[in-house]
Amino acid sequence: MGGMPTQPGRAVRLLAVRERDGDTCVWCGRAFTGLVVPTTEHVVPRVKGGPSWLENEVAACRRCNGERGHRGPVEWLEECLRRGWDADEPRLARALADLAAAIERRGGQRRARPYLAAQLRRLRRRGGGAALPA
Repeated sequence: MGGMPTQPGRAVRLLAVRERDGDTCVWCGRAFTGLVVPTTEHVVPRVKGGPSWLENEVAACRRCNGERGHRGPVEWLEECLRRGWDADEPRLARALADLAAAIERRGGQRRARPYLAAQLRRLRRRGGGAALPA
């Protein structure tokens, strides 16, 4: 059968994301424990066209994932920092850059592209995306 390769399930993707990024929430920095439950968080939300690719996912605690809702990743990063949380800006910058590179390689994602470009610009303006491609 032809077509697109199937993506691994959510549990497998969460394990891969945790192995790649470590066992802390990207937004608040809390370590995942029995009380701090990890979830996969889409950097570019699904409602904005974000794919369920590993490059578009980071590990976030259930609280942060739920509170973020559909807010943009850089807007939510700024809110987390205002709250005094230990948000991982370099990890977010890497995730955005990796997603942009994956879209370039794979193509498609027409809805996600302008949203992603706007988030990358906003992160660069913050000074947190100095290493991001232009």
